[in-house]
Amino acid sequence: MSEAQDAAKARWYLIQCKGGESFRAAENLKNQGFHVFHPLLEVEKKRGSKLRWVEEPLFPYYLFIRLDQVDDNWRPIRSTRGVLKLVSFGTTPTAVPTALVDALMASGECRKDQPAENVYFRAGEQVEIIDGPLTSLSGVFEVSKGDERVIVLLNLLNQQQRIELSSRQLRRTER
Repeated sequence: MSEAQDAAKARWYLIQCKGGESFRAAENLKNQGFHVFHPLLEVEKKRGSKLRWVEEPLFPYYLFIRLDQVDDNWRPIRSTRGVLKLVSFGTTPTAVPTALVDALMASGECRKDQPAENVYFRAGEQVEIIDGPLTSLSGVFEVSKGDERVIVLLNLLNQQQRIELSSRQLRRTER
């Protein structure tokens, strides 16, 4: 049977992972030769006193695995570290529509081409300065600059000025 026909028989299934172990499960399944898709999202999170970019699972307790219902040996999946179970209805694992997985993969590829986004403020968003010599002035968030710095556009002396501030000095303006 050709590789194209083998791929046509294979379907995507959903694996439920143990809490916080989806990365471990994905790695262990790949090491066993399984084709795994673990969609990730890059987000900016506060770690200690700094903002850091981290990758988090798009679906925190789940990942996708491509299997052939006839030819693949499914038994090792259950005992793989990090894996809780293959999602099933009754005793039969339920296939996930290929179009859904393809769309998620395409979406992930598009995200790789775009710069990661600051989850606290978005470009063009109205912000208010809450600390420092410019307290109570309003402006427009432009961009993040490094871990903790941002650029804000302020109208000062009838001109728009780009001001660099700590992200901690800002809050969203209520609309």
